Amino acid sequence: MNEKNSSELCVIKPKVAFVCVHNSCLSQIAERIGKIFASDVFDSYSAGTELKDSINTDAVRLMKKIYGVDMEETQYSKLLFDIPVPDVVILMGCNVCCPVLPAQYSENWNLDDPSGKSDLEFEKVICEIQKKILALKEKLRIK
Repeated sequence: MNEKNSSELCVIKPKVAFVCVHNSCLSQIAERIGKIFASDVFDSYSAGTELKDSINTDAVRLMKKIYGVDMEETQYSKLLFDIPVPDVVILMGCNVCCPVLPAQYSENWNLDDPSGKSDLEFEKVICEIQKKILALKEKLRIK
């Protein structure tokens, strides 16, 4: 019989939901950046209360430019009930009322929506999301 040592045991990672109203821009960016930089610590999801037909084209284009990833290959607009029940809820802000979900931990990142603004404004917000993802990763890191 083969025994597993403690480093091989299955560890359940927390589920983090990045939430906004339309799930078409910032929450989608956060989901993807979470998968890039923090998948070893938590599982990333995004959702909203309303659906858009597609992810914001500027967000898709700039994520390809900055990270070399195509969000449209693996992501789509989702409603809150389309994702697993989260352990952590991150409200994106965007100067709108985000839905409230019960969770063990939550934050409101109060980000400005860059939709319709310059690439520079988009890139600033994407950079801010990356910084916040890395900080969240450290908060949630299993010791």
